[in-house]
Amino acid sequence: MFILGAFDSALIICLFMLYAGPSMAQVLQKGVGDDLRKLTFMTSVLTPVFGIQGCRVTRCGYTGEDGVEISISNECCLFKISVPSGDVVSLTEKLLADSEVKLAGLGARDSLRLEAGLCLYGNDIDETTTPVEASLVWTIGKRRRQAQDFPGADIIVPQIKAKTQRKRVGLISTGPPVRQHTPVLSSDGRVIGEVTSGCPSPCLKQNVAMGYVEAGFSKVGTSIKVEVRKKAVPAVVSKMPFVPTKYYMGQ
Repeated sequence: MFILGAFDSALIICLFMLYAGPSMAQVLQKGVGDDLRKLTFMTSVLTPVFGIQGCRVTRCGYTGEDGVEISISNECCLFKISVPSGDVVSLTEKLLADSEVKLAGLGARDSLRLEAGLCLYGNDIDETTTPVEASLVWTIGKRRRQAQDFPGADIIVPQIKAKTQRKRVGLISTGPPVRQHTPVLSSDGRVIGEVTSGCPSPCLKQNVAMGYVEAGFSKVGTSIKVEVRKKAVPAVVSKMPFVPTKYYMGQ
């Protein structure tokens, strides 16, 4: 899977690529001098890629698969490198020349990130959502919890110790797929929450979604309903990720 993006402003001109999948390391290793076995999840290296200078390769991604993000920039964050536009085209062509590499759009990426249980800002989290509600407490380190030196600490830290009124959960449903803003219902038809993301899962061949429900309905295995086209459809609260992630943590 290969997704290509570009950012262009008065300050930054940046090519951004996401390359992920089972054969990623095998293909990319042919074009980099660094040993990718030493590049673990959430680490990066500045290295030529297939002869193209000025590439920042970060082992991360937004699909749940082992992947890398490759950025080429003339002024990007902490490094400044001049990259001719022809090099951008050349790198793209060299990657696509391998039969293992296929182009994929944002729709494919969105279904994969949902299968991996990853939030999309603006859908699943926003300025009104706390990390506790979103089941993202792991993003707040012990020191910061103790120091309470981050924005919103006066609200978030008490929530960690107590309970919230709502929780982000995974959902698996039957029938038509559920979409953003679909109401979530209790067995007696009362609205108990809302879906924030949903789609058919290409890997599971089932409808998957995530959303927020009242805390009392957040236990995995709880039977609920979702309202699709004004009809109540059976659903069940599911553990996330729906599909196991394959991040590379080293050998």
